[in-house]
Amino acid sequence: MVDAIKYWCLATQVLEEHPDQRFDLQPTSIGRQLFGHEAWDPYLEDKGTIWLLHWLLATNKAVATTAYLLFNEFAGQEFGRTELEEWVARKAASLGADVASTTLRRDVGVFLRSYVGGPDRYDSSLEDIMDCPLAELGLIYEEPAKHMYTFARGPKDSLPDEVFAYALWGYAEHRDGQRTFTFDELAYQTGSPGRIFKLDEAALAERLENLADLTDGAWQPTETAGYRQMLLTRDIDPGQLLERYYTASVQDDGHARR
Repeated sequence: MVDAIKYWCLATQVLEEHPDQRFDLQPTSIGRQLFGHEAWDPYLEDKGTIWLLHWLLATNKAVATTAYLLFNEFAGQEFGRTELEEWVARKAASLGADVASTTLRRDVGVFLRSYVGGPDRYDSSLEDIMDCPLAELGLIYEEPAKHMYTFARGPKDSLPDEVFAYALWGYAEHRDGQRTFTFDELAYQTGSPGRIFKLDEAALAERLENLADLTDGAWQPTETAGYRQMLLTRDIDPGQLLERYYTASVQDDGHARR
């Protein structure tokens, strides 16, 4: 259990290994803000936090490799479990990784259980029927009769604009000073919010239109020769956007999270 907690904390980037002490862990900045002293959401009550953890998980190639590959590089919309295992095996082989078949099957199983949930049987133990919070996002759904799974691409009503903006800033930070981003890039590029949140083009366009007001003009939609783009006019602090969201969320709930 301790090892599992450690893994998920590292995978969702709320903990990191201490740079000078290999076996010591410390909270990351976002980990402290979410779950530390006087944190935004210490009991994981806000669905926006689950979306944020999904983003942090799906962009963590080093630790959450299976989730990263499936949300960023897998091109299929509908898939079976065997197909998924075979694809991950081929991908691992292309990267020079020697992964045991049992490990691969377990990782794919954990991934599916995390995002789809498990069977709710009357004779199951409490531990067996307690689903991972990521299943609440509805990013993948199962068709039991066909033994197939499908990525749910489309609008995500429970995804806060502030979390989307945080993700977009994270994507921009890794683009080596790039300031102009095409719509297609933000929809389909590896590591983009459109791809990781499984937004369709209409939903992504609506999100991008909201950013000018949300970021006080830091992000601006533009169109050149019919090509839709987003222009980053100045650096922003995405943490301030999240702070604004959680402050408003607490006020809406009528109570403070403690």
